[in-house]
Amino acid sequence: MDDPYAVLGVPRTASEDEIRRAYRKLAKKHHPDLNHGDARAEERFKAVSSAYDLLSDAEKRRRFDAGEIDANGAERAYARRPGSSGWAGAGTGGTRYRRTDNFDAFADAGDLDDILRGMFGQGGARAGGGKGRDISYTLRADFRLATEGGETTVTLADGRSLKVTLPVGLTDGQTIRLRGQGERGPRGVPGDALIEVRITPDPVLERDGSDIRMTLPVSLQEAVLGGRVEVPTLLGPVMLTIPKGSNSGTVLRLKSKGVRNSTGSNRGDQYVRLAVTLPDPIDPELARFVEEWGARHPYDPRKGRIR
Repeated sequence: MDDPYAVLGVPRTASEDEIRRAYRKLAKKHHPDLNHGDARAEERFKAVSSAYDLLSDAEKRRRFDAGEIDANGAERAYARRPGSSGWAGAGTGGTRYRRTDNFDAFADAGDLDDILRGMFGQGGARAGGGKGRDISYTLRADFRLATEGGETTVTLADGRSLKVTLPVGLTDGQTIRLRGQGERGPRGVPGDALIEVRITPDPVLERDGSDIRMTLPVSLQEAVLGGRVEVPTLLGPVMLTIPKGSNSGTVLRLKSKGVRNSTGSNRGDQYVRLAVTLPDPIDPELARFVEEWGARHPYDPRKGRIR
């Protein structure tokens, strides 16, 4: 991958918010759901996602800036430091995990611990007595995987690979505890592995509790005459009917296309906000038509709406 700063078009001094905004803008522009069959857009989307994955992680960004890892997150042989084995690769998607000894940052798993207690057992105490140390990792999860739940593979620092099932409806920063997957203590009792989930934002879909929201660009023709448009959802693309005479700001609902609850029995809805988008540049024929039409049919769109 090229320089991630150049890929996102931001300076090396860019803030987290600037990096996030640049990613969302570029990812939305090149998203495969909005560029069907465009191989170049798909490659560009992958590059933008990889760049964001590196720069959105403070530790990865620091190590890249220091020359310790390359743009793909791989360790530079000459920069490897003692104790750097805490970096581990993921078995899927090239995701990477960061080891940290700051247990307190991961100690509060919140509601997720209640959900996972039956799956992964009790836990949460700092290693003591004969128990080994708990080890913490950061998992970068795709928005849809984190929201819908699913299985991924974690490769720990010691080379072991673990399959982890993410429950539905994860939120950014929640922690999964894998009991007995930490370091072994003096009596052979292992600590736990604590995996903090950091969610990569989707360039099109945004979560609002149990609902999903998005903005859908529509053409002037679609807004005036109506039509059917394909839109992405967590369940895959669906066809949405655009009513005749739709304005920018019109919100349409896709029932039961939102986030599943923890039992999987219900879903929220998806809300699609329309944004009428004119061609760029404006076609001269369209400009002449609108000018002539406006002269014959004057109206004030602000009347009664703006005082």
